[in-house]
This record gives sequence, C-alpha cells and structure tokens, in this order.
Amino acid sequence: MSDQAISTPNAVSIRAISKTYQSGFQALKTVDLDIRRGEIFALLGPNGAGKTTLISIVCGIVRPSGGAVLVDGHDVQRDYRVTRSKIGLVPQELSTDAFETVWASVRFSRGLFGRERNDDHIEKVLRDLSLWDKKDAKIMTLSGGMKRRVLIAKALAHEPSILFLDEPTAGVDVELRHDMWEMVRKLRETGVTVILTTHYIEEAEEMADRVGVITRGELILVEEKDVLMRKLGKKQLSITLQTPMQALPEGLDASGLALADDGATLIYTFDTQGEDTGIAELLRKLAERGVDFKDLHTLESSLEDIFVSLVRGAP
Repeated sequence: MSDQAISTPNAVSIRAISKTYQSGFQALKTVDLDIRRGEIFALLGPNGAGKTTLISIVCGIVRPSGGAVLVDGHDVQRDYRVTRSKIGLVPQELSTDAFETVWASVRFSRGLFGRERNDDHIEKVLRDLSLWDKKDAKIMTLSGGMKRRVLIAKALAHEPSILFLDEPTAGVDVELRHDMWEMVRKLRETGVTVILTTHYIEEAEEMADRVGVITRGELILVEEKDVLMRKLGKKQLSITLQTPMQALPEGLDASGLALADDGATLIYTFDTQGEDTGIAELLRKLAERGVDFKDLHTLESSLEDIFVSLVRGAP
C-alpha cells in the first residue's frame, strides 16, 4: 500500500468520479470538484441527487466506477488507512452501539483509528456537544437528537482534519440545529475542513463559504456563496400606489416592471447589481407622470430561490 502524498493546496480533490451500480442505475456522472482546506462547503441537491454517493466514495465506503479522489494529497483507494484517519463522517443513519455508554462508544471510536488515549479530548468533545451529563448513559436510552450528537462526537473523537456531515440536521430540533452550526464554525476556526450535504437551504445560507449544486448525478454549479447570491440573486421593489391603475402608464413599461392584478401595486424586479440607478430612474419616471405611492418594500431572493431555479433549469 502506498502512502506517498501528492502536493495539493486542497483538502479534497475529486477527478472524473462516476458511479454506476450493478442494477444499471447511474448515481454519479463525471464529477470534478476541489474542496479547499479550512472551508465550509455545502453540497446542495434534492433527495436522490447523488450527494450521499459522492461522500461515500470520498470516505472510501463506496468504490467508484471511474475517476480518482485525493484526500490531503493521498489517493483514497491506494492509501485507505491514511485517508480514512483524516476524515470524520457523520452519517444520516442513527446506527449506534445501543448497549454501550456514550463515553465508551466515543472513546472506542478514537481507538479505531489508532490514536492514543486522550480522555481530555473526549471530555472536550462531549462538553462541546452538551453530552457530558449523559456520558454514563446507555445510548439506547437517549432521544433521537442526543443520538445524533453522539454520532458527531464519534466522528470527532480521532481529531480529523476533514469532517463530512451527511444531512446533519435532518429530523432534529431547532436547538440542536443551531448548536451544530455553532460547533461547525468553531471547528472551521481550528482549521478543520467541513463538507455538509443538505437539502435545507437555510443551513447552507447560514454557514457555507462555497456552495455546490448537484442534481441527477451531475454537479451543475460550484460558486462562492456571496458571489452566487450577487450573480443570480434578484430583488423586488414593491410600490404600493395611492390610487389603483388599470394599466401601466405610457413610458413605464420598462423591463422588469409589472402591475399587480389588483392594480394597486407596482412590482419592479432587478438584479442585485446596479440596483441604485434602476430604482432611481423608476421613481423619477413615476414622479414625472404624477403617480403617487404610499409605501415601498424590497424583497431579496434567498439561496432557496436560486437553488430551485438552477435545479429546474438543469437538463
């Protein structure tokens, strides 16, 4: 087995990865992706898009049909032991050691990767996840949310440099969701690279540095979150009129402007770039035509709006 690393600035490099199962189902087409060290990367996609398959290949759980993956410069198939020790994985399934205590299960997970005993680290992980008062409880007695926390603790027990969270907050309460967001931010501050798959857009909008969108086994977009919001985001200016109108006055039929069905509201849709001149020009034209309004209100596209439009537009 080789343990020779290839020099790379990325935590994970995915090259031409594909996966077709024996049934003939093609879960992944050709996927190329680089994940930078120390970033939070959100992989978005509807159920069945290929998110879990891609993560499973990177973690060495599923064998790809083609392509290669490097983790910290090591090939995941040739250098399995090295790459797996660098990765922490929090799976979707709540499969845990039901009859073990929280402490024993998490400490055992550390030993699986050949790490020396470090009870101080295990204690810190359990405290950070609000599990310390449950350390002696059998896992079978815990609630679903607490079991999810145990899975995270087990993934962090061996101090990985890369953490995969596969649908981490599916079915958990709001308190745990926000606790996990805070934990992920703290991990990133220590240099841990975090990759999460989710179909909760709020999760990506809250935490991610970059966003990838996958659908039908294809990665259709990878972009900085803020850049994506600026490039593809839209804003709407809602202008409530003093007096309803039957149709737009002549000269006001500008691109992006529409009259609501009730005739009492003008809706102006514009890109997030260059918004100042567009609004100023519209308001000037309204004033010139004697159109009075009593309220202005703006709405901005969410990441969810962008995601839905991308997935619907995918071939």
